[in-house]
Amino acid sequence: MKTLYLIRHAKSDQSFFGNDFERPLNARGLKDARIMAKKLIDKNIHLDALVSSPALRAKTTAELFATAFKIKSKEIIFKPELYHASAKVLNEVVAVLSNEWQQVAIFCHNPGITYFADELVEDVSIDNMPTCGIFAVQLDKNNWSDFEKSTKTFLFFDWPKNV
Repeated sequence: MKTLYLIRHAKSDQSFFGNDFERPLNARGLKDARIMAKKLIDKNIHLDALVSSPALRAKTTAELFATAFKIKSKEIIFKPELYHASAKVLNEVVAVLSNEWQQVAIFCHNPGITYFADELVEDVSIDNMPTCGIFAVQLDKNNWSDFEKSTKTFLFFDWPKNV
């Protein structure tokens, strides 16, 4: 069985007026990413791969998770198509993941990540994926290529302000 963790990038610096692709995390975002990575570790989750948008805010979030999970930053897989990806593109990215990986985290952006998470499980709906929110599902198949048509079991939805 495969498990997918959808992770929206942590809180970015809204006072940054440069290119959106280069928008950094703010202090709260840096803190929240560390907190959420620790929450996964506390659940005894092991990540086999981290796949991220190369935009700075998603990249930094993925790097903070990598540090927490003792994964080398150079092992993060950056997919340019994840920058403002639609749900359709997210399905395409998941479909070509290596079957060697059982548990994968994907780091990307709203609104695509919310739309994607919202369509994964019939009886679970979210209005908005908060920054550094994590939506986890497990597949009933052993091949990522079967992701879109597989039955997914909702595991959890968590975010930094969820107490």
